[in-house]
Amino acid sequence: MATIDREVAARVVLQQCLHARLQVKPQDEDSDAEWVEVQRGMVVYVCFFKGSTKDLIPKMVSSLLNVKLSESDSGKHVSITELPGDVLIVPQATLGGKSKGRCMQYHSNAGKELGMELYALLIAQCQKELEAHPEWSESGTVLHYGTYGNRQVLKLDTNGPYTHLLEF
Repeated sequence: MATIDREVAARVVLQQCLHARLQVKPQDEDSDAEWVEVQRGMVVYVCFFKGSTKDLIPKMVSSLLNVKLSESDSGKHVSITELPGDVLIVPQATLGGKSKGRCMQYHSNAGKELGMELYALLIAQCQKELEAHPEWSESGTVLHYGTYGNRQVLKLDTNGPYTHLLEF
């Protein structure tokens, strides 16, 4: 997975989607669960590792928003801004897991405070870059994101297992 000459600082899985619904706040005794929904676009699962820094965020955002993953109506692959499509960002600590025996361990993941800070920076930078594209911002498409540190309850509809792994 990782190259021999460098450490992986973050791992991202991209999934093309037709519709996704993510729980951002679980139900408690005082309120119902809260959900966000996206339509046609892309789901981004992200995990930060120890050694990640905020210098990584611009490169990640550029890669995520410019990769030609989405299929247009003509069948051509285009970026999410060219489609234009919705974006759902989901924090996913399990992407940092390594198997040891019959258990998974997550010792290489960034600490909670660092992970939360980098996640917030990633979301803010994605929002800024998406809004800078008139086709995206004028089309009514949205950026939604999960809650860092919560269990991510997700329902996803896709037109095929079109999943890609990126490492930074």
